Amino acid sequence: MPQLPPRPSEKRRADVNAGRIAGVFGLLGELKLDASRIGADALRASLAATLRFADGSVREVTIAAVRRQKGRPLIRITGIDDANAAEALVGAQLTIGRDDAPLGAGEYFDEDLVGCRLLDETGVERGVVVDVLHHPNQDLLVIGAARAMLPLVAAFIAGVDVARKEIRVSVPAGLLDPAAAEEA
Repeated sequence: MPQLPPRPSEKRRADVNAGRIAGVFGLLGELKLDASRIGADALRASLAATLRFADGSVREVTIAAVRRQKGRPLIRITGIDDANAAEALVGAQLTIGRDDAPLGAGEYFDEDLVGCRLLDETGVERGVVVDVLHHPNQDLLVIGAARAMLPLVAAFIAGVDVARKEIRVSVPAGLLDPAAAEEA
């Protein structure tokens, strides 16, 4: 694996997924990125990032340039100047600092939603978020050990309070508890 220059020493609270290195583009070391929603918006030149490899190794890098080709982000990494050096990075997960990832109104980091209690209109707890799944049509909250799925849409989500680790929900009977649907 090529030796990469060290990243500027800056403290970051946590990393978020920006995408996966999918392949090499051209001869000068550009990389095709399967970007996450966050990565598609946040990547820019001079941004500090981390590459996480399947073998558990980690490399600190700096994004040298970003451009789009046929809708896909292409990135250059400082110190990677040819296809051979770039090939060694294919498959790595690219993460960036949480503070470098802008969120719009009503957007949340997955790790902020995991652990939130779901409270119905009467304040009764309906479960706890254990995971967040991302699908093309909508995101899903995974609830409890039974792994019930709740679409993360305005029809069901009345409010999110990340600081209190609470999500107010309005769900039909049976959506989170199939037994309740049989009783209704």
